[in-house]
Amino acid sequence: MSRQPQPGNLMITSIVLTVIGQDQPGIVEAVSDVLAKHGGNWTQSNMSALAGQFAGVLLATVPDDRVRACLEGLESLRDRGLTVIARTTSAAPATTATREFLLDLVGHDHAGIVRDITQVLSRHGVSVHDLETRVESASMAGGDLFRAEARLEVPAGTDIARLEQDLEAIAAELMVELHLQD
Repeated sequence: MSRQPQPGNLMITSIVLTVIGQDQPGIVEAVSDVLAKHGGNWTQSNMSALAGQFAGVLLATVPDDRVRACLEGLESLRDRGLTVIARTTSAAPATTATREFLLDLVGHDHAGIVRDITQVLSRHGVSVHDLETRVESASMAGGDLFRAEARLEVPAGTDIARLEQDLEAIAAELMVELHLQD
């Protein structure tokens, strides 16, 4: 478990949660209520409604002496039709020198785009930290366009020009731009 000292020597544990269920009002309130009842702090999250389902990922911190009760409270959300997966974090991984890049991608929609892009990224040791995708109508060109924006952690020393070449080479119909974030 990742424990961090707090004022007054109180130790806290970080918990990563995923929450999935039929989209309905009150899901976020129910999760935040459980956390608050156990002294938890909601620190980071990303949530969406997808095809009538609610899907959320969040990071919370909870005082060590209240983790077990908080996890039990989160498990009780099953009664509301929610699936909650909670994992306490392990020790922080060793950090390596990286640079942050943004990847903006637009292309004609077809099966396998994400797989093709991530295979190239993986070969270069690039980690995808955030990924947002969507398909939208391309009324002027006909068909659908696939758009993706990703925040990437690229190892220091990576040949960026080669990475861009490899991304552009995977599909002629994709336009790929890679920008260093200031």
